[in-house]
Amino acid sequence: MRETVKIRVFCPAVPNIPWEEQGQETSPVWRYSGNPVIPRNIVPTANSVFNSAVVPFRGGFAGVFRCDDICRRMNIHRGFSDDGINWKLDHEPIVFEDVEPDLPGSDYKYDPRVIEIEGRFYLVWCNGYHGPSLGAGYTDDFQTFYRLENILMPYNRNGVLFPEKINGRFALLHRPSDAGHTAFGDIFYSESPDLTFWGRHRHVMSPCGWESPWQSTKVGAGPAPIKTSEGWLLFYHGVLTSCNGFVYSMGAAILDLKEPWRVKHRTRPYLLHPREIYEQVGDVQNVVFPVGALCDGDTGRIALFYGCADTCTGIAFTTVDRIIPHIQANSL
Repeated sequence: MRETVKIRVFCPAVPNIPWEEQGQETSPVWRYSGNPVIPRNIVPTANSVFNSAVVPFRGGFAGVFRCDDICRRMNIHRGFSDDGINWKLDHEPIVFEDVEPDLPGSDYKYDPRVIEIEGRFYLVWCNGYHGPSLGAGYTDDFQTFYRLENILMPYNRNGVLFPEKINGRFALLHRPSDAGHTAFGDIFYSESPDLTFWGRHRHVMSPCGWESPWQSTKVGAGPAPIKTSEGWLLFYHGVLTSCNGFVYSMGAAILDLKEPWRVKHRTRPYLLHPREIYEQVGDVQNVVFPVGALCDGDTGRIALFYGCADTCTGIAFTTVDRIIPHIQANSL
């Protein structure tokens, strides 16, 4: 039986979205019982596969996956799935064709996002160029990939494009950082007419201090925002500095449709926190890191792909009608 959507969702129907009904949990976000869906060794030379993004593609799904190899080199691989749960990943990283000569180099690529804008699939990733910067590219068919100019200079992470232009321009969320494992971080917004020249920078949100300690150290955008009648629905990660190091959890916010740097609501309690063994134990302990989202415009169902302990990949579920009232009722 299909749900009745009360909050309008501005995205295409995805009738075969991966889905599992909620069990005994009462949280507005619940885990897939078969997690992790992508193990760390799905690629023979992989040490880990996590922090990856997916999109609907030709009746199934395509994705761009972070694969750290057994030398611990970070790169991104292509993958396909019929159902969004069972995936086949290329054993070799994506090879890009540069759109022009003398583009900046790339020492590494990690934490990719992918989103369709006006019929073209755009990729953004953390790109190694004199430190972490934001690399960008696109593909029309997931066969040939083209690399563009770096979006922003070092140091920057968590670049996330909106799925449509704002005020006629490409729109981006990102987090300026430093050269190391940043112990701080705010989310900023920027616009570009051509994906090369960026401006109109605006502050979006900061860590919360003791009002909401799970997000007191830093915050960063997760999957591409989802357009709804209540605003842009943004899932994000927040970080707590504990006695045992950083702890990454997931929250959500509602951004203004016309001015997305204005936060209308933002969750005080986290939505997903490292509780399962595959989220607590791995190469980096205690990490829930949302990066990909699928949304069915007919039902409002959402499937969230997230990195688990920087090792493997899990899925969690919610619906627009569940999550948005929860954010509004539990807002900072």
